[in-house]
Amino acid sequence: MSTTTLQVRQDQLATTRLLTTEDTALADGQIRVQVAQFALTANNITYAAMGDMLNYWQFFPTGEAGWGIVPVWGFATVVQSLHPAVAVGERLYGYWPMASHAVLSPQRVSPSGFSDGAAHRAGLHAVYNHYLRSGADAFYRPETEDVQALLRPLFITSWLVDDFLADQQFFGAKRMLLSSASSKTAYGTAFQLAQREGIEVIGLTSPGNVAFCESLGCYDRVATYDALDQIDGAAPSVYIDFAGSVGLRQRILVHFTGLAYSCAVGASHVQDLGGAGQLPGPRPVMFFAPAQVKKRNGEWGAQGLNDRLVAAWTQFSATIQAPPQPWLVVQHHVGPEATQALFRQMLQGGGDPRIGHITTLQTN
Repeated sequence: MSTTTLQVRQDQLATTRLLTTEDTALADGQIRVQVAQFALTANNITYAAMGDMLNYWQFFPTGEAGWGIVPVWGFATVVQSLHPAVAVGERLYGYWPMASHAVLSPQRVSPSGFSDGAAHRAGLHAVYNHYLRSGADAFYRPETEDVQALLRPLFITSWLVDDFLADQQFFGAKRMLLSSASSKTAYGTAFQLAQREGIEVIGLTSPGNVAFCESLGCYDRVATYDALDQIDGAAPSVYIDFAGSVGLRQRILVHFTGLAYSCAVGASHVQDLGGAGQLPGPRPVMFFAPAQVKKRNGEWGAQGLNDRLVAAWTQFSATIQAPPQPWLVVQHHVGPEATQALFRQMLQGGGDPRIGHITTLQTN
C-alpha cells in the first residue's frame, strides 16, 4: 500500500508537489485510515498562511525543512488496525493531512472517539487531536457528510466567535463589522449574531459578492470595501476580521474611530497579510477558538457545550440547504492532480462563494 500526499512550500504557498511513498508497517496500537474526503476552504488557506504562528505545520510534519502539509477537516475509514478498541471499517471525523492515508496512535479511547497519541502532537491543542466515531456522533448524518466537512469546523468557530463576543457584552458596541462577508466562517458568525437582539450586523465584501451576501438574509447591511466612508465611523463597533488584509485593517482602524474591539479570525486575503504596525485604535487580537472551548467546557461541561453546538448546527445546516436558493452547492474534485489544482485556485481567492469544494486524493 502507498500514500500520496500534497505538500506545500511553507514560504511560497503556490509551490506544491505530490509525493507518493510506500507505507511502512504499523506499530502495535496504531491504525491506518483512508482519508475518504475532505473540505478545502479559505479556512485551510488561513492554516497555511498562519502555519508558523499557530503551529499548524506541526500536525503532519513532512520531515523535510521548508515543506509542509496543510491540515483539513473531513472523514476517513479505518483500513488497518493494530489497536484492540478500534475496528477496521469504522468511519471517523477529524483533522487529517492532505493525503490519501494517515496513521494515528489512538489513546484515551472512548465510545465517542479518541485522541492521537503521536509524540509530535503531544503539545498541540486537544481540539485538533481528537477524532470522533461517526456511529456515536450527535452531529453525524451519512447523507450530509459533504456539508459537515465543509461547514462544521467553520461553524463551530463562528459559534464560538459569537459566544465570545456575547460573553464580553460585545465590548459595549451594538454594531458588528465582518470582513470577507461571503466566506463561510463569516456568514456562520453573522447567522448567529443576527439572532442577538439589538445587534446590527454589517457585512464588508468585494463588489462581486454583494448580491450573494444580501441573499443570505443574515446581514442587516452589506457594504463594499471601497464604500466604508458611507458608514458612520463614530458609533461604537467591533471589527471581526476574516480577511487578514493589513490594508483593509488600516482603513477600518482609521475610519471607525468608535471601534471598541478588533477581533482577528481569518486570513483569506493571503496576498495582503501583515502586522498591526503603528495603527490607531484597538490592537487586533487573534481569536483562538480552542481557548473559548476550554472556558465553556469548564463552565458548562463538555456535554453542555456539545448540546448547545448540536442545536445551533441543526438550525444552521437546515437553513443553508433550504430551497429555493441554498447558501451552499457542493462541487467534488477527485484525485491528486485535481486536489493540487484546487489548492492553487483557492490561494487566488475569488470564485463563487456559493460553491463548497470537497476533494479526495483517492482515485477510485
